[in-house]
Amino acid sequence: MHRPVRTLLVAAALLLTATAAATPATAQPARAPGGPGGLADLAAVQPVMPCAEVIGVKLKGVTITSATVVTTGAAPYCEVRGTIAPANTIVVRLPVTGWTQRYVQTGCGGLCGNASINYGQSSGCPVIADGTVASATTDMGHQGQNDGSWAAGNPQAQIDFAYRGVHETAVAAKALIKAFYHRAPAYSYFTGCSDGGREALMEAQRYPDDFDGIAAGAPANNMAVQNTFHHAWNVLANKDANGDFILLSGKLPLVHAAVLRACDRIDGLADGLIDDPRLCRFDPASLHCAAAQDPATCLTPAEATVVRKLHDGATDARGNRLEPAVAHPWGSELEWTLFVPAAQGQTVASENFALSYLRYLADPNHPNPAYRLSELQFTVESFWRTVLPSSTYLAALDPDLGAFQRGGGKLILWHGWNDQHISTQNTLVYWDSVRRTMGERSVDRFARLYLFPGMAHCGGGEGPNTFDVLTPLMSWVERATAPGRIVAAGATRTRPVFPYPTVARYDGSGSIDDAANFVPFTPRIEVRNDAAWVGERLFSHGYQTWPRAVNGKLVM
Repeated sequence: MHRPVRTLLVAAALLLTATAAATPATAQPARAPGGPGGLADLAAVQPVMPCAEVIGVKLKGVTITSATVVTTGAAPYCEVRGTIAPANTIVVRLPVTGWTQRYVQTGCGGLCGNASINYGQSSGCPVIADGTVASATTDMGHQGQNDGSWAAGNPQAQIDFAYRGVHETAVAAKALIKAFYHRAPAYSYFTGCSDGGREALMEAQRYPDDFDGIAAGAPANNMAVQNTFHHAWNVLANKDANGDFILLSGKLPLVHAAVLRACDRIDGLADGLIDDPRLCRFDPASLHCAAAQDPATCLTPAEATVVRKLHDGATDARGNRLEPAVAHPWGSELEWTLFVPAAQGQTVASENFALSYLRYLADPNHPNPAYRLSELQFTVESFWRTVLPSSTYLAALDPDLGAFQRGGGKLILWHGWNDQHISTQNTLVYWDSVRRTMGERSVDRFARLYLFPGMAHCGGGEGPNTFDVLTPLMSWVERATAPGRIVAAGATRTRPVFPYPTVARYDGSGSIDDAANFVPFTPRIEVRNDAAWVGERLFSHGYQTWPRAVNGKLVM
């Protein structure tokens, strides 16, 4: 099923001809015979103008500053740079020796501020490897300043970062594609991880006609909670009354080894990976130091308490959860250096993440550059006071993806179990809310979730962490082939990952480092996620708002 053609607002402003009007995700051709990697076999289209002439294309609200041929890489392309008013930098790449009618837009991470095309987890995707896709990205309305200061007194920049910049980039890029080739994309895709994953879900929720297929990795879609209570807890739960750190990173390998001793075999294989950390029952108190024991080989009671708190996540004094549990799954301990320092006096990354948001984004009309992390109160009242002003437009938590599904859209969500930045549990809670809202059978027709054991944030980690999510997404969109297993690779190991809740199980013969020796296994009873936390209603339809910038203020 293909989504309907919708005329783009910028079309009338094209200087060339009326035929240069861009469409969103397409008036698509009938499904073609199989092409490379199981994709549709789409004819290569040649440009109708030299690259240098693209600078003369006129689009409403868009200033094109350069158009140059780049010959490095798999195939030469016309790199177009410009600005979407007021300050969204865009980069668009248009193949000059044959475009296979696909458009891929990529997201960015953190608070963005740079325009760099990054296809992410696309290792082996044939149309990425051969350079035949058109692509684009944006800095989302500001440059640099990952400390959040760009948002102070700049409500339009906040809106552009929240959702507008990505959408307007899709509109402008498709218009440029139509002008350059006299043909709109047959298929349009978005891929991103971290904030790019948030951007991906924001597109599916707010602009369901922009893309036919969306890959959302480790999404920061619960940003207003993640960048406040989650990251602040990472820091403050590890401080004593004097403000010194209790647990230092030198103890993390000790904890990790103990976790593996307790839980590595719960999936039937001792391989250094925990397939589903929710099944792990580890007690940090088991590492308490005995009398006269070398302190380097054990934990003090205070250190063990910190380990438990970091695993469980933020709570108030009564135990009410201020973020979805669990914050940091068992097995991820070696990645905790993001927030556990090597020595006293160091500033950990989690503190910077929390302060950038609390100072400049949590209360969009009242920036507070002097805000200190110790001012954040872990209470239910403080939770809503802190989260409400920004979550309605910065978070991407709407579980009703009906418009995206009805337009024929396909979604692949993916996350690493050992993610040190964004809890996999947050993605599971969102996934469950989508299934409750839309029905499991309905969701199965257009969405898949993949969880990668041992993988850290967007990549890295102890588990196999390089894979291709774009080819199965494209094959699903173009040839109605629903995705099955994805093979992830590491330095010495490959391992299949299956659509959740199915997991990989060793078949009992051959190397445990070879994906060929694993088969799918679906638990008879699915592990349920404990979603009981203070902010449950954030994951609901109708919660999002569309603010406006009025006289230097953000107006809801």
